Amino acid sequence: MKVDLKDKVVIVTGGGGAIGGAMCRQFGANGAKVIVAGRTLRTLQATVDAIRAAGGEASPVVADVSDKQSAAHLTEEAVRIYGRVDCLVNNAGINGGPDQRKPIHEYDDDLWQRIINVDLNGVYYCSKPAIKQMIAQGEGGSIINIGSIVGLTPLRLQCAFTAAKAGVFNLTKAMALELAPHNIRVNGIAPGSILFEGTKALFYADPAKAAAITSHIPQGHPGEPDDIAGMTCFLASEDAKYMTGSIVTIDGGWICGYTRDF
Repeated sequence: MKVDLKDKVVIVTGGGGAIGGAMCRQFGANGAKVIVAGRTLRTLQATVDAIRAAGGEASPVVADVSDKQSAAHLTEEAVRIYGRVDCLVNNAGINGGPDQRKPIHEYDDDLWQRIINVDLNGVYYCSKPAIKQMIAQGEGGSIINIGSIVGLTPLRLQCAFTAAKAGVFNLTKAMALELAPHNIRVNGIAPGSILFEGTKALFYADPAKAAAITSHIPQGHPGEPDDIAGMTCFLASEDAKYMTGSIVTIDGGWICGYTRDF
């Protein structure tokens, strides 16, 4: 997607992952200066190198979004390096693996806490300092919170992930209400099943598992990281100037309803 983000400073958490990396590369291709944030410098640097090789501008910042001080460091570094913050993408998130998916009365308490800390608290911790910076700049801004369709339609055996992502979407709407007077737009994206190395290993390399998942998707196939990245760039741009408080589903129609006949 081509939009005008020239000289906008964008922070992307989880920027070393498949979806976050695609976001960062598209932001760079559209003229933004990108803070690629995450916990592992090696993967962050790979994304930064790709952006720079394509003629864009980016810098890696190591941070843990579940830690309040580390999350605040992202905004501090963005201002130190590029002088401002125009957009924050709260993309970092975790979930339990298939072997950890259990009914709530058997769910692991430590896993619950880890998921809530990253997926929900991380949005809160990263947003507060970025919002204060945007307000101080006096020119508005954009915050984009990445959730999941399970935050809208729960799946079984994933109570922590479902609760966290539902919280992200209601937090998104609360932020939109409160920040509209400052011209800060806040929107959310709800991805469905996205194909990348992690989901290939978990599901799509096995034909039976792949068929089971795609049977729930009206379009009959998973999405790609660039499907999410393109919408993220659009929401960050002035083309979306009248959008705030929206939750955009990108899921091939998964949550529209049942695909099976009864």
